[in-house]
Amino acid sequence: MIFLRHLWYLLKEIGGFAWYNKAWWIVPIILIMLVLALIIVLGQTTAPFIYTLF
Repeated sequence: MIFLRHLWYLLKEIGGFAWYNKAWWIVPIILIMLVLALIIVLGQTTAPFIYTLF
């Protein structure tokens, strides 16, 4: 739970930086990195179940 709080704080800081400096190019990069991290985490949790099927 504390990890999510720190992640939310980090995202707010990056959003504030992008807003203040008008660096809108950084927002899609952060979103792509978050989606890739989610895919990696979900892929690791489902892998043991796939291996037991074969």
